[in-house]
Amino acid sequence: MSGKRGIVLYMHVHQPWRVRDYTVFDTAENHDYFGDFTESHRNNKDIFEKVANKSYRPMTSLLKRILDTYPDFKVSLSISGTLLEQAEQWGPDVIEAFRGLVATGRCEIVAETYHHSLAFFYSRSEFEHQVELHRAKVRELFGAETKVFRNTELSYDNSLAKWADDYGFKGILSEGWDPILGWRSPNFVYKPAGTQNIKLLMKNYRLSDDVAFRFGNKAWEGYPLTADKYDDWVNSALGDDGEIINLFMDFETFGENIWEDTGIFSFFEEFASKWLANPANTFYTISEACDTFEANDEIDTPRTTTWADSERDLSAWLGNGMQHEAMRYLYELESDILRTGDEKLISDWRKLTTSDHAYYMCTKYFTDGDVHAYFSPYDSPYDAFLYFMNALRDVRYRLYDHSRGGM
Repeated sequence: MSGKRGIVLYMHVHQPWRVRDYTVFDTAENHDYFGDFTESHRNNKDIFEKVANKSYRPMTSLLKRILDTYPDFKVSLSISGTLLEQAEQWGPDVIEAFRGLVATGRCEIVAETYHHSLAFFYSRSEFEHQVELHRAKVRELFGAETKVFRNTELSYDNSLAKWADDYGFKGILSEGWDPILGWRSPNFVYKPAGTQNIKLLMKNYRLSDDVAFRFGNKAWEGYPLTADKYDDWVNSALGDDGEIINLFMDFETFGENIWEDTGIFSFFEEFASKWLANPANTFYTISEACDTFEANDEIDTPRTTTWADSERDLSAWLGNGMQHEAMRYLYELESDILRTGDEKLISDWRKLTTSDHAYYMCTKYFTDGDVHAYFSPYDSPYDAFLYFMNALRDVRYRLYDHSRGGM
């Protein structure tokens, strides 16, 4: 081991532009797909402001306090372009709060697709364009260059790793899924199969999900999760030879998905203090972990994995006929959309590539279905499909209007 035992804390920050209740009577008449919903719980502005107050503002404040208190504390964030757009419009102080974290020099911004899309699996040119849009936005807002990459929903396979390596990224992230790891541990840095220079960091999903999904669950056998208990678990997971614990989760875990009254904020601050009280321990950004540790082994991922649902595959977004039809129809329009040069039309189409739209159409049941229902603003997956397809029909109408010279 070439460095201290460390934690790589990575959090993803994202909000989509949700499609309103867009009916057939709106098509060819009203081209605003993302405007205000009637009900506040389905209004993009209201949702952003709610999550900003419950999560973005208090958690950035907490992270800044921890960064100011502990020189060895580090954090890595990926922030979608759609979230940054909303924050610029409705919460510029949230942008400033993230800037304050980056300014410490110990908060790394991770590259991703601007629109949190599945474009890698449908259009390599659109995928690369969205990656560059995101890198440019990060450069504009934070003055930072992105050096590591994560794909939407931690979707990952050998071909993505090869692309990221060729593109010049030093690191990439994936789920530490047991069928891929086999006998190996996620607590090391790895080399993706078929690559030359890039490093792979794999999520320790058990320890990550203890915080992200189980922390407030009073029926969980580990409840209540205290800083002392979690510190013991992390130390036990590392053992004598482990190098890093990759804690990957949504930023909204803190305050939105798990509410403040559970004690999640105080738990996190106490754990960071407890972990760093041991001089043998530290935190790493993703880039630092890639620079510090040599690859322990090579990881072969021939099939796509994600960090979602019990299957850890793309079935949350592409698991039924509605989802496949919606995505096929969407990407079939790409070349015609881009050819128009109409910035508003192109922007609307790209907002529809956000993976959340397909996620809302998921028809899974049992435990995974409960999670999907929690995050969906629609009454049913069929409503989500209907409104999305109506919006796409209007996009096609606007294309037709272009061809007639009407726009």
